[in-house]
Amino acid sequence: MDSTALPDAVRRVLPLLTTEPAPVSIRDGYLDLLGTEERRPSGPVQALWESRAGTAVYEPAQAFARKVVARLRPPAERLHLPEGGTALDVGCGPGTVTAELGRDVGGEGVAIGVDVSRSMLRRAAGACAAPNVGFLRADATELPLGEASVDAVTCLMVLQLVHDRQAALAECARVVAPGGRVAVLQPGYAGPGADAVAAAAGLAGVRMPGHRAIAATLRAEGMTVVEAETTAPVVRVLAEKPAADHG
Repeated sequence: MDSTALPDAVRRVLPLLTTEPAPVSIRDGYLDLLGTEERRPSGPVQALWESRAGTAVYEPAQAFARKVVARLRPPAERLHLPEGGTALDVGCGPGTVTAELGRDVGGEGVAIGVDVSRSMLRRAAGACAAPNVGFLRADATELPLGEASVDAVTCLMVLQLVHDRQAALAECARVVAPGGRVAVLQPGYAGPGADAVAAAAGLAGVRMPGHRAIAATLRAEGMTVVEAETTAPVVRVLAEKPAADHG
């Protein structure tokens, strides 16, 4: 496909990819980097979330939840996200947060939403795509972007469904540039019976590692943790990649 015929945001993302796909596969307005490859859901909750029936039946709840998540995400200044910068939204779902990030970076920047769910990406591209907002189908544990290629990463209300949390966090740390930040938000509970709550959630394929475990993984990837807390019902972690030392 001629790159000039691609959606503007997708065309602007191509130079950031580790390998430019050949051919470039646009499906329902998003760039599909997995093709026919299917990723097995981590449990019944994710299977429902990704299904056509699930996205239709739970549309009102999802829309409300994503609006709440968009409000809870750190603002551009907390993300160290410059106007004209590049933002990555890992596990973008229907694209609400990605669109907000697009407004943060302005017309000269670009916001990229990544998800594995075709049904979610179809909705995201249909409702939220813009000249500076584009969507990719890719795995959070194998992000297709180059090292230090984006200015900020958000991973909001999705990490609990990812099959390999450490790999996904390592990828977030890899692709963010020095001085940039990674924001993680997920369901969490630290009160009485927290272990029992986490065990019950695990049976449904929902992982609730807590802010200390997430922070420890990001530190192991060379990030400096700025904020890490659990305030029911959410875990918040904000980490920064140290700026390069110029001596």
